[in-house]
Amino acid sequence: MNTCLLVIDYQNDFVDGALGFEGADQLAAGIKTCIDIYHQAGHDVIFTLDTHHENYLDTQEGKKLPIKHCIKGTDGHRLYPLVDQARTNRDVVFYKGTFGSLDLANYLAQKHYDEITLVGLVTNICVISNAVLAKAALPEAKIIIYRNLVASFDHELHEKTLQVMESLQMDVRDFS
Repeated sequence: MNTCLLVIDYQNDFVDGALGFEGADQLAAGIKTCIDIYHQAGHDVIFTLDTHHENYLDTQEGKKLPIKHCIKGTDGHRLYPLVDQARTNRDVVFYKGTFGSLDLANYLAQKHYDEITLVGLVTNICVISNAVLAKAALPEAKIIIYRNLVASFDHELHEKTLQVMESLQMDVRDFS
């Protein structure tokens, strides 16, 4: 089976930095284990990194969320250490300036995956954005979201987003 793992924005600023929230750090060990399993099986692992620049506050997102975060070159932009340790030179990284990555979607469409699994942050923003793009790129691929390896600063929105992804015919399940 042609499958891949998407690790969405598991960066310092979303875990314990500028936009960090309680519980985000608790995903690290599970995400690392998931990455290790995909590597050991020879499957692709793809990372997205929320990437902004010093002019962030002048952007549309910056005007609606005026908290500088994931500024390229800062510690907040880097992958959270435990997850970063699991990354290899073989893995693909997409730097994205907005919630979803069109470059990622175009890449996925060329790869013809049968199954795409998502983990990371934030469920109701970047995870769902990239899950929808993955589904659009490969409508016949099975999209899996590990509910215990995604999180949000808003528990209610997290749960609602999982329900929306299920309604979009994505498979929401626990990683064990």
